[in-house]
Amino acid sequence: MLETFETVSKAIADPSRARILKLLEGGELCVCQITAVLNLAPATVSKHLAALKIAGLLQQRRDGKWVYYRLAERDLNPYARSFLDLIRTSLHDDPTTAEDRRMLGLVNAVPLQTLCDQGRAALPLNAKAPTTCCGEPT
Repeated sequence: MLETFETVSKAIADPSRARILKLLEGGELCVCQITAVLNLAPATVSKHLAALKIAGLLQQRRDGKWVYYRLAERDLNPYARSFLDLIRTSLHDDPTTAEDRRMLGLVNAVPLQTLCDQGRAALPLNAKAPTTCCGEPT
């Protein structure tokens, strides 16, 4: 049981993973959408998503060439629900997650195919301000 607890706690300890969980509170997102909001390399985002899925915090579904992630609806890990509740009630006034929510609004305005093909280049020019994590420029 301690190993299971450790898996979940390590998964949410990473700031980028906490940001992903906060993004997914609004519903499922395609990997392209998450990548565009976080402004990270697709391989990096995939690594974070895999860690969150292994920890039982996320579920995925495939729709053609797109893969969508959402917060786990089933208790795949006995500690996942408690950690998701903690994330859900935290970071509401954090400037990084506020910027992520703003960027998600812009990302959601772009057709998915365009976003997946062009990434952040598909966003309006004024939307591409550098994101920050933990008060530091990324």
